[in-house]
Amino acid sequence: MRTSTSLLLGGVALLAMLPSLLSAALINAAVQMLIAALFASAYSLLAGRAGMLSFGHAAYFGVGAFATVHGMNALGGTGLLPTPLLPLVGAAAGFAFGVVAGWVATQRSGTAFAMITLAIAEILHALAPQLKGLFGGESGISAMRMPAWGLDFGSSTQVYYLALGWVLLSLLLLYFHTLTPAGRLTLGLRENSHRLRFLGYDVHRLGVSAFAISGLFSGIAGGLQVLANEAANYVVFEASVSASVVLNSYIGGVGVFLGPALGAALMTFFGYAVSDTTQAWLLYQGVLFVLVMMFMPEGLVGLGGAAARQVRRLGVAHALPLLLVWLLAVLLLAAGAVFLIELLQRLCSHDYRAMAAMTSSLPPVTMFGGAWEATGVVTWACPLALLALGGMLLVYAQRRLRTKEEGTS
Repeated sequence: MRTSTSLLLGGVALLAMLPSLLSAALINAAVQMLIAALFASAYSLLAGRAGMLSFGHAAYFGVGAFATVHGMNALGGTGLLPTPLLPLVGAAAGFAFGVVAGWVATQRSGTAFAMITLAIAEILHALAPQLKGLFGGESGISAMRMPAWGLDFGSSTQVYYLALGWVLLSLLLLYFHTLTPAGRLTLGLRENSHRLRFLGYDVHRLGVSAFAISGLFSGIAGGLQVLANEAANYVVFEASVSASVVLNSYIGGVGVFLGPALGAALMTFFGYAVSDTTQAWLLYQGVLFVLVMMFMPEGLVGLGGAAARQVRRLGVAHALPLLLVWLLAVLLLAAGAVFLIELLQRLCSHDYRAMAAMTSSLPPVTMFGGAWEATGVVTWACPLALLALGGMLLVYAQRRLRTKEEGTS
């Protein structure tokens, strides 16, 4: 417990110092990471804790965003709701829409529930370009951050600290919710809703409350998005927004409170880091999601917890070398997979095929600072060798770990 608290405080301190360590462009990326982390945590309350898989959570993020942008234009960042408090507008809108949508969606469960949530988001996405008074049509709605509390919010640093404050407060409230009777009953929805109904609880009302609270914090995330971008567009209702929060949450691990937040922050940073260098970065996200679901159902955070348990069980002297071998194996497998994906992506691209048609031959593929012959043995042997070596090391580490576990049992 003391170690977890120390890590948490250290993480908060690092977040507080981050603007002094980053450029203005990276500070903007950090703001997006914070927003994605809050959105994923809000989603995890519904999908992870309550066990209700939503495929259309962009609806509540988008409603919060548009409510906030209207609030910015109507209130001008002054009066009862100055600029730092404008995410409350998004929270109210997300909560209200969550109550209505939740009352409808929670009439069903399982696949039917997921399809209803998807339909709600798609309805909003289809209607938004037509309802120009509410959503501004295809061009969206713009607004400006106005000065308040002695701050002008003209710099990325001030926006970052505003987002950080709201995210930390929201995460604290979400954690507090898990400790309340309502939060524990929400967990009961996932574990055994029939037993809750047998004990006399209104399962439908509990589901609506979880849905509404998740919508509330999703609305805050949408409001922060508007404060960061000073605009809202109907693309916030797109299916890709709903899909990304699902992927981020499960990659991080919905079984741990901060798992979705860490997963969302990691994948958002990954998108900013590699989207300009490769056209296949969405493929990498999809592959990672599949691997996590197949081999690490507890997510990346759960993987870290499993490693810590092995260290406690076997001791540092025995567990650390195996974990290092396992890490090396994963890096080799990742390197081989990246090499192969980038090679195939370039070979299958329209530009490469057009060039090959013009020259009547297969020109070299330029990547990783070198030119690789498309039919060269070395070109294909490198990724295959990396994959083979990584696979052998992974099998070796797994067998050694199993042997040591049997020896200590």
